Amino acid sequence: MSFRLTVSISAEDVGRKVTVRRQVPEGFRDVVGILEAWSDGTLAVRKRDGTLVEFPENTMVAAKVVPS
Repeated sequence: MSFRLTVSISAEDVGRKVTVRRQVPEGFRDVVGILEAWSDGTLAVRKRDGTLVEFPENTMVAAKVVPS
């Protein structure tokens, strides 16, 4: 089953803190951190622990900027 909630981030949000829910084979995964890059259909989010999570934009089902 595939569905999409609200994705309210864009490449213009690079440098901002975001939360993203994405679909993976096992279900869904969330990532919260700084959006470091968004190019060629791939996002890169740096988590608080320093881990860089990269994923295709077409796997996002919900995303928003996290208020400071």
